[in-house]
Amino acid sequence: MKINALVAHAATSPLSPDHIVLRPLQQQDVTIEVLYCGVCHSDLHMARNEWAVSRYPLVPGHEIVGRVTDVGNQVSRFVPGDIVGVGVMVDACRECHFCQNQEEQYCEKGFTPTYNGVDKYTGESTWGGYAQQVIVDQDFVVSVPDNLPLAGVAPLLCAGVTVWSPLRHFGVKAGDKVGVVGLGGLGHMAVKLASALGAEVTLFTTSPQKGADAKRLGAKQVVVSHDVEQMAACQTSLDLIIDCVAASHDLDPYLATLKTNGRLVLVGIPETPHTSPAITPMVFRRLSISGSSIGSIKETQEMLDFCGQHGITSDIELLSGENIESAFSRMLSGDVKYRFVIDMHATRWSR
Repeated sequence: MKINALVAHAATSPLSPDHIVLRPLQQQDVTIEVLYCGVCHSDLHMARNEWAVSRYPLVPGHEIVGRVTDVGNQVSRFVPGDIVGVGVMVDACRECHFCQNQEEQYCEKGFTPTYNGVDKYTGESTWGGYAQQVIVDQDFVVSVPDNLPLAGVAPLLCAGVTVWSPLRHFGVKAGDKVGVVGLGGLGHMAVKLASALGAEVTLFTTSPQKGADAKRLGAKQVVVSHDVEQMAACQTSLDLIIDCVAASHDLDPYLATLKTNGRLVLVGIPETPHTSPAITPMVFRRLSISGSSIGSIKETQEMLDFCGQHGITSDIELLSGENIESAFSRMLSGDVKYRFVIDMHATRWSR
């Protein structure tokens, strides 16, 4: 099936409209008309080959919301017309310990990414959601609540579940005190979700002007992280911190704000490693540093259901596909509140 898509042909060339060919529909597959696709910073990294793993031509996009238009003859979970989502994964080995325990994001053989992965049927690259359609195995498709604005749902498929997974895995509950470092695409979702779980949220930021917005999103207090007095005032007060910053920084000031048995969870991946934390306070207060990667299909569905119950979506700016390079430039300068989303129906595909 030949369709229109926004394609990167080289690391040095901008994305441009072109045609790609989707794989034939398999028995377990659903064909999805893409309505909206979120723009993740990793899309820019991959388009520019900044991680040195990109294969061209490449179609980014792993925050996909769309409508089912066709299904394979063994599909039991979806029918044409269903509104669905696709996140970062479209397959995994399904046999390892993690897959068997519904933690496909930690697949021992490596999950198949939504784009720039290897399609097991064709041996060619998987195509992402900057396109008119995608074809995905039903086991890696999730249902979208019908009460949410769909454009705002798209970033939940990556940014939302990336912070939801550690919140749930570490058992955040009403009354817990949770810190969030950074108010970007991930951070603003961490604030929303943690506060909806009943936690008391503290937002750490280097930008004092973000304080009002953080409180609008659900934070109870805002701490400017380079203000020594503000940081000192919240020492040993938090149960858990979700660190969403994708740049190298000193972790010690944040560890100091944790109670005994507290945990700092890293979900941002910096280009250079963080400096090594001081071991003594970690030992004397039994502190932990953890990492967390996206979320499972099960967690993604649970997160979407929770968002449907609480009316939660991402704060977005909608754009058409021909403006993607401008969006990339603005992302680099931090000029987005808090996620760009491509409206596929508004995109002009003429070359």
